[in-house]
Amino acid sequence: MVVGRRREPLEEVASRIGAFAVVADASNGESARAAVAEIVERFGTIDVLVANAGGHGFAAVGDTSDDDWDAAIKVNLSTAFVMARESLPALLGAVEGRSNADGGSGGGEIVIVSSLAGLFAGPSVAGYTVGKHALIGLTRSLARDYGRHGVRVNAVCPGWVRTPMADAEMDEFAAHAPEIADRAAGYAAVTRDVPLGRPGEPAEIASIVRFLGSSQSSYMNGSVLVADGGAHIVDLPTVAFEHAGM
Repeated sequence: MVVGRRREPLEEVASRIGAFAVVADASNGESARAAVAEIVERFGTIDVLVANAGGHGFAAVGDTSDDDWDAAIKVNLSTAFVMARESLPALLGAVEGRSNADGGSGGGEIVIVSSLAGLFAGPSVAGYTVGKHALIGLTRSLARDYGRHGVRVNAVCPGWVRTPMADAEMDEFAAHAPEIADRAAGYAAVTRDVPLGRPGEPAEIASIVRFLGSSQSSYMNGSVLVADGGAHIVDLPTVAFEHAGM
């Protein structure tokens, strides 16, 4: 099942991957509860919840209004919190109904998609950065409280990934930076100092999500996996030396 607020793109994704679409606001308790009920009615349970909503919050603190702040926290954090809360009864039911013969995995899984912005701070993205940092706290809190009941919760922190949202950012980058000719040049610029030297592809992140939602990761709980081409290992003060050819 795929859940989202906008029917048209939701149904497009659902038809492309062979899923069912549920139109709902994941940050609203009543709406999320209805979506969960529809899923349980169709399938009997929820095996894996992937919290993947995000966006908003692209300004510095001094330039962020109350409404902008609320919107950023709502879409980046509240969506995951509310859907996790409303899905827990079904996830706990999946624990009870699943055999432990695969090595003790035993239960429903939650995979929370944070971001490299959940570990570091970019320029003028206060709401987004705070929301993504908070998702890691949510991951650990859920893992601590519900791991004993067989529900595993882990997070993924992607770096730049070639998605429609990132494409739009690259287009905006090109529009404001004379030295950036187009979208491709934008991606090249933002990954110049990434050891792999390129953005990720959606399928590469999806494979990690699938791993965390499967019994192959049965002893992982509260973990944070970074998928950023190595960006997080770079010692920023030494980048200038590399550009100088040293």
